[in-house]
Amino acid sequence: MPISRRSFFATGAAAVGSLGLAAKAVDAQVIYKHSDWKSPEFDALIKNPAQVKQLFDARAIADGQFLNAIKNSLNGLHFGFEVPADQIKILSCMHGAANMLNFDDSMWAKYRIGEYLKVNDAQTGKPAVRNIFFPKHKNFNSTDTEDHTSIYQDTSIETLQARGVKFLSCHNATSVQARSMIDSFSLQVTPEEMVKDLQSHTLPAVLIVPAMVAAIALLQSEGHFSYISG
Repeated sequence: MPISRRSFFATGAAAVGSLGLAAKAVDAQVIYKHSDWKSPEFDALIKNPAQVKQLFDARAIADGQFLNAIKNSLNGLHFGFEVPADQIKILSCMHGAANMLNFDDSMWAKYRIGEYLKVNDAQTGKPAVRNIFFPKHKNFNSTDTEDHTSIYQDTSIETLQARGVKFLSCHNATSVQARSMIDSFSLQVTPEEMVKDLQSHTLPAVLIVPAMVAAIALLQSEGHFSYISG
């Protein structure tokens, strides 16, 4: 029997309530309700009419390997299989450690995200205080597909966004990571304040969803996106 979006969330909420998790205020995460986020933008992704719809479930950073996989898929579909660029819709569904790649330089500096993730900046050899995965590579300017420094080999988030890739951030993952960073660095901020700060400093065009595992289920079942584990 098909599961509607409404029954999916209702069932999930009932399950949480039955476990008594809502009563544990100290450990509980703030749960996004339908009115708390840009649900119409998510609905538009579900209904996207592209010929090829693909999502990458990205959790580990692994030096940005999932970004390289997205680049390879774009190139393979467009140049290898001659699917028109406007008929390709790829989503980067980021949770776990990868979720932190959705935040801008100010957050990486303020909350020591590079140190927390053990991500070093090649320019300094020290923990990154900027989001090294976002800016386009300055030397990748060619449009020659045979050139190893063409835009088609650029795995930066900025370039992938320009090529139509949509990046999604997980609210639940942000909540978990905020608590962890507060504990790791003894930060003088509440988890709620830190989550609000982070989510007000996402990279351009990033869509925050309540729970990525739920979003992926709906993108597959209702949006017919094919699934790739990043």
